[in-house]
Amino acid sequence: MIESGLFMQTNETTIKPPLWLLLELTHKCPLECTYCYNQLDFANTKDSMSKEDWFKVLNEARAMGAVQLGISGGEPLLNKDLVEIVEKASQLKFYTNLITSGVGADLSIVKKLKEAGLKTVQLGIQSPNEKTSTLITNNKTALKDKIAFAKECKEQGLQLIVNSCITRQNIEEVGEIIEFADSIGANYLEVANIQYYGWALKNINALLPTQEQLTKAKEVVDFYREQRKDMKVFFVVPDYFATRPKACMNGWGSTFLTINPDGVALPCNTANTLPLEFPNVKDFSVSEIWNESKAFNYFRGDKWMKEPCRTCPEKEADFGGCRCQAFALTKDLHEADPVCDKSSFHKVVTNKVEEALSSNEIPIYRNKLNSMKYIG
Repeated sequence: MIESGLFMQTNETTIKPPLWLLLELTHKCPLECTYCYNQLDFANTKDSMSKEDWFKVLNEARAMGAVQLGISGGEPLLNKDLVEIVEKASQLKFYTNLITSGVGADLSIVKKLKEAGLKTVQLGIQSPNEKTSTLITNNKTALKDKIAFAKECKEQGLQLIVNSCITRQNIEEVGEIIEFADSIGANYLEVANIQYYGWALKNINALLPTQEQLTKAKEVVDFYREQRKDMKVFFVVPDYFATRPKACMNGWGSTFLTINPDGVALPCNTANTLPLEFPNVKDFSVSEIWNESKAFNYFRGDKWMKEPCRTCPEKEADFGGCRCQAFALTKDLHEADPVCDKSSFHKVVTNKVEEALSSNEIPIYRNKLNSMKYIG
């Protein structure tokens, strides 16, 4: 037992080891996407993890049983140790997945990553239209760079997943996005209607599509699925139009472990928006953090739940929904996710939808301090 205010005896819930490890190598990024999932104060998170620190995390997480590795950011291509981190992970028999914008490094890095053992690239492409791409990313060369990166990935024989984050700015282009992803050889396409946290929540009035737009986009995806079988297409619906919350991260502290650029360990990449104190891998082992820390045990089981979750027959399916969303919208991390229509705060969600869809010219805030641009 660790003598620290961050730790406690494990609760009665059976704790399974993490299966998916996500390393956020940096929060720096050459893009300024309108829906960026980095926290609003992301600039306060420093790149303080050394290569050896990342190696320690990999060794300890693998010893616990983690098998899937995601490497992300910000933009992970900006980390000078990326190739060596991939090589170390491959030696440990992780299945390695790079989550990238494809912007920020010379194309020669793709061959190096393949030789180091990288298996899959998840490439964010917002639109095949240069004007739309620039509008979303605030980077005029982003689309050209992404296309070149995708081609190099296919040239090197890497599995390519295209992730298109869908907002009001590009939802009318879903058909074009599908055809484009198919044309560059994507093995999978995720049409990911964004969830509203961080910068996306700050920009919701400019980003949230209508229910009609979502329905039409889903019809386009379904048509493609019926006509073509060579590229798998997934469609993620934003939960603001749902009446039940998603089972966020398969349950708090059950599957996913994120390490941010400062070494802070999190059950999900937005968990440090909550008023909880999370331990650092430079101070404690991954096993100690996962099994014994107060933060990772906080929402395990159901003792933390308030009504209506506590007696809800669906609580073992959705775990009360997203804790970050509950806190962002209700200021109480123990409340039911207000997406749920059983929540006394459900009106907060319906009001946000109504406000967003009645807005006209909206300011767009970007993921850098004191920056605001307008969409006309």
